[in-house]
Amino acid sequence: MYTPIGTAKLNNVDPQAWLAYVLARIAEMPQTRLPELLPWLWKAEPQQVLAA
Repeated sequence: MYTPIGTAKLNNVDPQAWLAYVLARIAEMPQTRLPELLPWLWKAEPQQVLAA
């Protein structure tokens, strides 16, 4: 767990919020779209995250 949390911190993303978002959506995402859940891409779409 240290690596994903550390990566989120290095990308100036709140690790708890990002991990909650990922865990809530990972099951419904097709495998080809999983890279969208990476912290540096998650940070780039804050309005989408807040609306979800």
